[in-house]
Amino acid sequence: MRFLRGLHNLPPSPEPCALTIGNFDGLHFGHQEVIRELSEAAEARGLPTTVMLFEPQPVEYFAGDKAPPRLYRCREKLSAIRQLPVDRVVMLTFNARLAALEAEDFVKEILIDRLNVKYLLVGDDFRFGRERKGDLQLLQELAGKYGYELGHLQSVIQSGQRVSSTLIRQHLTAGEFVEAAKLLGRPYRMTGKVVHGSKIGRDLGFPTINLPVDRFHSPVKGVFAVRVYGIEPGQPLDGVASLGSRPTIDGKHCLLEVHLFDWSGDCYGKRVEVEFVQYLRDEEKYESMEAMQQQIERDAAQARKILANE
Repeated sequence: MRFLRGLHNLPPSPEPCALTIGNFDGLHFGHQEVIRELSEAAEARGLPTTVMLFEPQPVEYFAGDKAPPRLYRCREKLSAIRQLPVDRVVMLTFNARLAALEAEDFVKEILIDRLNVKYLLVGDDFRFGRERKGDLQLLQELAGKYGYELGHLQSVIQSGQRVSSTLIRQHLTAGEFVEAAKLLGRPYRMTGKVVHGSKIGRDLGFPTINLPVDRFHSPVKGVFAVRVYGIEPGQPLDGVASLGSRPTIDGKHCLLEVHLFDWSGDCYGKRVEVEFVQYLRDEEKYESMEAMQQQIERDAAQARKILANE
């Protein structure tokens, strides 16, 4: 899969392509269906399958820190896309110029002139262009003018509900990881590089690996039973994790801290995946380090029991 960041990295005379556009946050079942449908259409027409993404996501550009929590960071999203039949990902910087571009200008200047789109596939709720004025009807009207085929997919429904990133966020916030996994097609995980921490967990008898949470907001916060991939080859490690602002310590920086059971070693700099298995409780602020240590002991015992029965 080729990754092209920015229109300036596209060749001046691009080959024709089949394209879909979206945020693809979480790359859930609905997104997967769009990409599979695009791949089939592209293969039938002898075109490369191309996915267009935006960074930041448009809602983050407009809403800033009031934007909904991301399910996946950029790296996590690209990693998931690589598992699907995609030839090329084009990522555009969503900025003032792109936000102000009229809908037809977006089609002409970017989709046609820069990407040479011959087949375009979008969802039935797709909106684009300045003030989100572009929609499926406009794309249909422009198809003949600019010489592309247009396909669209209805929303994917599971258990009577539309599969969406919003619904998955709701499940994750409520600690409903089984329900979220059904919509994602995989357990929910966060990835990151292990960094040095304050070593407070080690002093309390519960050393942790620490991953900075580099996103506007986290869709999950609290204490969890988890499994960690990427430290021991071929097998996950069980543990208990806290994700939040550490109110007893400083209450400022959001961090994912994981205490691994029955493991010790140096994994600084390793990129790992943390799979959330079950929610245990919310974060708390403790009056003393001793009180926090006692609660961690209870959390670890509960997480061990849960993971042993998984």
